[in-house]
Amino acid sequence: MKVKLDENMPADLATLLVKGGHDVHGVLDESLGGSADSVIVEAARREERILMTFDTDFADVRHYPPGSHPGIIVFRLRDQRWATLQLPATRLLEQGKLEDLAASLAIVTETRVRLRRSRKK
Repeated sequence: MKVKLDENMPADLATLLVKGGHDVHGVLDESLGGSADSVIVEAARREERILMTFDTDFADVRHYPPGSHPGIIVFRLRDQRWATLQLPATRLLEQGKLEDLAASLAIVTETRVRLRRSRKK
């Protein structure tokens, strides 16, 4: 699975994803740090990568409706440290859910994954 990590995601997540066999690009590695959200989503769309972020603006389905992008995963956790992110991210990978999130919006908390899929069939 191809993944793009937003600039607010820790390097440890990239390591976890790569160890899981995923192709990972970071926004900072592509000199997109500080870019508008629309630029980030367009880069993910062009590269056919699921975007992972802490930025809740990407959860707005009015701006980023499911089906209009390769997939967005927004982590809504009590804090953004790796110690808090590691378990939900690992669970997401181990349960094979990453592949199921194509063209969808997923909101991941410490205990669950809420999913909004495209209505297009």
